[in-house]
Amino acid sequence: MSRRSGIAAIVVAAITVSLLTMNFLRGQDARSLTLELADALRREDSAAIAKLVEAARRKLGDDAGAPEKADQFLAIPSKAKRLSRDETLRAIEQVPQQIEKQRWWKIGLDPTKLDHALREPAAIIGCCVQIHRAKVAASDRALELAREAGDFLVWAQTQGEVGVFPFPTVAGVTKDNAFVAAERYLKQAKRDGRLDQVVRNGWATDDAGDGGLQFDNGEAGVAMFELYEATRERKYLDSAVRSADWAASRPLVTNWNYNSFSVWLLARAFAVTGDRKYLESATKKARLGVIPGQLIDGPHAGRWLDGHNARPPYHYIMLRSLVTLAEVMPKDDPARLEILRSLELGLKARNNDFVARGASNKDHALQVLLIVNREFAADTAFLTETQSVAALDALTKLISEEARRGKNPTGPRAWGMFLSDSLSREER
Repeated sequence: MSRRSGIAAIVVAAITVSLLTMNFLRGQDARSLTLELADALRREDSAAIAKLVEAARRKLGDDAGAPEKADQFLAIPSKAKRLSRDETLRAIEQVPQQIEKQRWWKIGLDPTKLDHALREPAAIIGCCVQIHRAKVAASDRALELAREAGDFLVWAQTQGEVGVFPFPTVAGVTKDNAFVAAERYLKQAKRDGRLDQVVRNGWATDDAGDGGLQFDNGEAGVAMFELYEATRERKYLDSAVRSADWAASRPLVTNWNYNSFSVWLLARAFAVTGDRKYLESATKKARLGVIPGQLIDGPHAGRWLDGHNARPPYHYIMLRSLVTLAEVMPKDDPARLEILRSLELGLKARNNDFVARGASNKDHALQVLLIVNREFAADTAFLTETQSVAALDALTKLISEEARRGKNPTGPRAWGMFLSDSLSREER
């Protein structure tokens, strides 16, 4: 790749990210700040990152931490109760049939015609592993389905050839944001004469520093570590490690939630392998690529300052990475206090919504709250101050009531975690 085309691709990627993460600033301000921040993040210059984030905060003023789209809340049914053991078991038994109805993944399919992302079978694995761990009648079938999805992911990763879980190159068939962004990026790569460098066997394997591939790579990589833990089959571990090594090699980007997917994956890599290089990489990415974007004071303290990441789904995606990292960190790790402070601040910023206003997010909030309540079960002060017990109780009532009405209340990963937790609570 020529120096000119490489710089062009980076500039385009940075400007594209500015539309996502700095669309609250206008014109040259947005472009200049985004490019400077992108450069500081690539250089891992903590002082420059902090300075540029502060400049963005000042320009935003009262809009710092305000989501680009107004929060919408689902009312919590005050009289609803958690699913009973019998209700939970019935719901668990239905999971394999529900998955079989939506199964599209098949080794050998054409990625130029695929309008599904790899995060989807990854979520299926996350769900099925939880069902398998519950040791119920559906456990064996759930593990079979997880293996099928896992084998497909291993194949897709192999097709990509570089370790990342890649993205399909289908164009013009869906308006899903991820596919629209990928199509825009690929068109630019084609104009720059770089298409053959970013696409392998019909899969996109490079995002030119935009960071978007970290999303699916994080989801799929974590799923493969979970599948390895359930099966102890080496091929799944090898696949997960390849994705973690790719994540560790990626530069930090201006979209904080993209960076957090790699933090999540690398924290899990350390937990499973015990290799400290993954802990060190996860910690660095969290401290430089996630936490700096969080407001520490003002009316929106605890939220991320840009309008995109101030939205509830991304807020809890980033908290998921932080609580997972805190969970696996040695208690005497010098960086753990910083991670815990950020986690606590983020929980306080959004958990009260569930108590006072309703649920602004279900999937990622549920994942975070389940982990937080498990990890900090002995720290009642932390759980009380962050309203984590009350928030989980409220969300549990909503999800239980929706399930009773025949709805699919969450995505597969969160649903598997919810059912597993509900069953274990009944057994305690």
